[in-house]
Amino acid sequence: MSRRYFGTDGIRGEVGGEVINPQFALKLGYAAGRVLAQHSGSKSRPSVLIGKDTRISGYMLESALEAGFAAAGVNVLLAGPIPTPAVAYLTRTWRLSAGIVISASHNPYHDNGIKFFSPQGMKLPDAVELEIEAALHEPMGCVSSDCLGRARRIDDAAGRYIEFCKSTFASDLDLSDLSLVVDAANGAAYHIAPHVFRELGAKVHAIGVEPDGFNINEGVGALHPDNLVKEVQARGADFGIALDGDADRIQMVDASGRLYNGDELLYAVVRERAMRTPVAGVVGTLMSNLGLEQAFGALKIPFERAAVGDRYVLEKLKDNQWLFGGESSGHLLCLDCHTTGDGIVAGLQVLAALKRQQTSLAHWISDLTLYPQVMINVPIEPGTDWQSHEPLKRRTLEVEKTLAGKGRVLIRASGTEPKLRLMVEAPESALAHELALSLADSLA
Repeated sequence: MSRRYFGTDGIRGEVGGEVINPQFALKLGYAAGRVLAQHSGSKSRPSVLIGKDTRISGYMLESALEAGFAAAGVNVLLAGPIPTPAVAYLTRTWRLSAGIVISASHNPYHDNGIKFFSPQGMKLPDAVELEIEAALHEPMGCVSSDCLGRARRIDDAAGRYIEFCKSTFASDLDLSDLSLVVDAANGAAYHIAPHVFRELGAKVHAIGVEPDGFNINEGVGALHPDNLVKEVQARGADFGIALDGDADRIQMVDASGRLYNGDELLYAVVRERAMRTPVAGVVGTLMSNLGLEQAFGALKIPFERAAVGDRYVLEKLKDNQWLFGGESSGHLLCLDCHTTGDGIVAGLQVLAALKRQQTSLAHWISDLTLYPQVMINVPIEPGTDWQSHEPLKRRTLEVEKTLAGKGRVLIRASGTEPKLRLMVEAPESALAHELALSLADSLA
């Protein structure tokens, strides 16, 4: 069965559109509840946790999902605004049937999404998502009154997650000598991230912590790190840490104002881990920089690429029984700490590595040389057969011939937006820009 609703990161779209509306959310809650009830068999009544980010549409979707689950006979725990990885953690530790996150991650406020976690705190398996899609085509009903699900608010979800994050930072270390700027993107971690770093001893200046329902990711957070760079330099801070709207993505800035992406942060963590214990291998994605692959090769650490999307990184990590992986966008997975990508936990692992080595981030990754990488997003109509576009095919062959093996070309459709992503990696930035633009021009 082909997918209609679920993409690489759940169901996502514009609020009021085909899927992100109260009617669909109600039916989705009911369909998912029926599937979960079938999987639970004769066991106790299924229970799910619903968390959300700070978008104004979260209230509407939360209520609709709650009603759908209750109609299917599923109990609902409502956690309010908490990060995506917090839902994964609480779902696992509370032995729930599923965790649901209402978030469109890095998208603007007028988009939203719904994604699911399994009882193990991992992305819901493809097979279960397909079962839910099939159930969406069935008529919606309602269990008898004595079988309806109950709903209750969870007041201490944020505090429990704060303690979990702190537990991933070595007990023999602290951050008492560091000054940090923490940018929560006016998103799900606005009331969590600053506390984590403060309670570990750091002096914290928090920005992006005044959500109003509309300003999530707006000029702040991991998508807009320029503001963080300015704040770090203006305050003389040691580091800046930027999260995205649902706090599963991170970027970091050092005292000089240098910005570090996910590839660099992944290398910093893995290199330090490898000095203490053998690292079996690392998983990146098709977007991971060629320089990262070469740097791990120099350390004799195997490196494999997965499709773009942290769920695919996780799948390959599980298949290989490896622990570390990530995306250049800042999704980092440290499976010795958590079951999913977590921006706060990733930041703590980077800081722990630097504390143990008593060095700067720039020095610690100085043997990693990244190739200039340029990506252009071109809007396309949903369902467009871009792979058969002859001018693009011809131009791609020309670009690859120009690179002559000293770079890469990657063209892929976004899994979350109606866009075609054109990426060129080359030895020089100007050449990468020129070649990427030529690919985009071929689509005009």
